[in-house]
Amino acid sequence: MQQDQTRPSDPDRYGRTLEPLRRRAHAVVDRLPDPLREFLIFGFKEAWASLFAALMLGAILASKLVWQPDWPLARYDFLFLYAIAIQALFLLLKLERLDEAKVILIFHVVGTVMELFKTEVGSWHYPEDNFFRIAGVPLFSGFLYSCVGSYIARATRIFDLRYRRFPPFWLAVLVSALIYVNFFSHHYMPDLRIALFAATVLVFGRTEVQFTVDRAPRRMPLVLAFLLIAFFIWLAEVVGTASATWSYARTGLVSPAKFGSWYLLMILSYVLVLTVHRPQPFTSAAARERDDAQSQTGLTAGALERSVAPSQGDEAPAANRA
Repeated sequence: MQQDQTRPSDPDRYGRTLEPLRRRAHAVVDRLPDPLREFLIFGFKEAWASLFAALMLGAILASKLVWQPDWPLARYDFLFLYAIAIQALFLLLKLERLDEAKVILIFHVVGTVMELFKTEVGSWHYPEDNFFRIAGVPLFSGFLYSCVGSYIARATRIFDLRYRRFPPFWLAVLVSALIYVNFFSHHYMPDLRIALFAATVLVFGRTEVQFTVDRAPRRMPLVLAFLLIAFFIWLAEVVGTASATWSYARTGLVSPAKFGSWYLLMILSYVLVLTVHRPQPFTSAAARERDDAQSQTGLTAGALERSVAPSQGDEAPAANRA
């Protein structure tokens, strides 16, 4: 990872409800040494981006411990209604934006279609009965894919994710479409997974992602980010599978090979989110200074461009960051 030496402004990225709490927390951590402060802020932002996923995983584990077969509401139905209630609460409290809710809906549809196919061919199954289901698929399962979409969409906002040398968007969509098709077709045709792994490196291998933890933007290879996120999703699936909420064919457990599947699904997920949050280019120090001046003086974008000449190397106007 490399660090770009800039100090951007830090407006609210957590919703108006939590802005006072954010300011109080910063007043405490800003007294700490820089490395420790940034580490703590990074951990908090990751947890905040993962909020929906953490709440869903917590509900899956907790409900498995306490739920009784004779209760009038099936556990799967509770998880479905619980996920809807969380989303409604997030929107009500402005902890989530409408475009992020749209991402979650898209992921629910895409995930449910995959679940319908995978349970039909016997890749895994859901052992408990419930009411809100289509064929053998309880509808809460679509929200498990939405957890991934929610994390990426929220991280895009919270870390102000930006990209350098991002491939043509049509090419990213093509690779993602081939990945999605292969999840179905490999049951009847040769598995193209190895070729798809290579394709992702060829298409995204030169791309860097810029993220801002606290004061200074940092960057890392996008493929490395895919691998790290896929690893933690795989760990979450291992934990969720241990609750017997779903069961894989033959072993009933998550195999290490599933990490490769999550890596590919991560890229598909990323591109789906980018259809809503189109990839933005890196920001330079001068561009961020112009944005800070605009937020402080209330100048229009046109007046600001006339009053502050762009410096060489500016790549894009900066947006308010997390």
